[in-house]
Amino acid sequence: MKNNKLTTFCMLLVLTFSFSAFAQLNTPRGSQQATVSQRVGVSDVSITYSRPSVNGREIWGKLVPYGMNNLGFGTATEAPWRAGANENTTITFSHNAKVEGKPIKAGTYGLHFEVNADNTATLILSHDAEAWGSFFYDKSNDALRADIKTLTVPHHELLTFEFNNVDANTATATLAWEKKGFPINVSFDVTEIVLNDFRTKFKGQDGFQRQNWEQAARYALNNGGDLNEALSWVDAAIAGQFFSQKTFNNVALKGQILYKLGKTEEYAALTDEAAAMANTNQLNNLGYQMIAVKDFDRALKYFKQNIANNPTNANCYDSLGECYKIMGDKKNAIKNLKKSLSLNPPANVKANSEKLLKELGAM
Repeated sequence: MKNNKLTTFCMLLVLTFSFSAFAQLNTPRGSQQATVSQRVGVSDVSITYSRPSVNGREIWGKLVPYGMNNLGFGTATEAPWRAGANENTTITFSHNAKVEGKPIKAGTYGLHFEVNADNTATLILSHDAEAWGSFFYDKSNDALRADIKTLTVPHHELLTFEFNNVDANTATATLAWEKKGFPINVSFDVTEIVLNDFRTKFKGQDGFQRQNWEQAARYALNNGGDLNEALSWVDAAIAGQFFSQKTFNNVALKGQILYKLGKTEEYAALTDEAAAMANTNQLNNLGYQMIAVKDFDRALKYFKQNIANNPTNANCYDSLGECYKIMGDKKNAIKNLKKSLSLNPPANVKANSEKLLKELGAM
């Protein structure tokens, strides 16, 4: 009987240990967890953190001590602030990026700050993304360190990460707590990331779509890409191995690329070819492109052709009149702008014709 009691006790002890070691009950946290994300171009940066409250406490230099500190737990004898509560605050980059102007590889990193008393701080990104807070911080695992200046911000009761000043290539993530802010500038080489994505996708099913090659060429043209590569892409759209189709869009696009490459004669020839395929709006746009490069002969040619094709279209006369005005031919400018107004133009065309006539002193 004694042995049975001993066996039962041992079994209960094992079960108790098992439940204690492995049971993970989901209960509310004192500092709630949050994730904030921002897209820059086609890339994402996200920060996951826990949000302690001020709760009447003195934060800087007290709850969050200045400098590197021995936290009394873990293996770190000199640890920064974990930029939040509970487990590691982490930051994730979907593509290679720059943080405070310094390169960082795509991936997830632990995010820490060494806070100073003089309104400066050192941002630390660590390869130890899954460590608990800063208790096991190891400087040898730093991926990036950058000195920043802190900001004075409106009172934030809850520690908050927010993205500010987002533009085409950069975003600023700011940790704001109490009345102090820690800005982090993140930037991506958006053009190169997009073009690399094109290069990869063209090896697969997307490479069999003419419009994809056109889109890639146009993006490279308008965003500082390699113009010779853009030319090869639009050529693939016009006369590719798996399709061959000339359209106004791809011929005009090739012409624009050639113009940027300084091949003006080839550009002019292709523009004439595109004009022969153009509809009314497309031909009108080509005319304005010619004005932009000061090829007034072609601009007049395209605008006049549009009028021949559309003799009652007020906008065609408005465009021709504007072209004459830019060339300094006042007489023909007034003649065509008044003709535009006589054709009961839509409001936007009427407004433009009247504005130009006033500038010419004809109204």
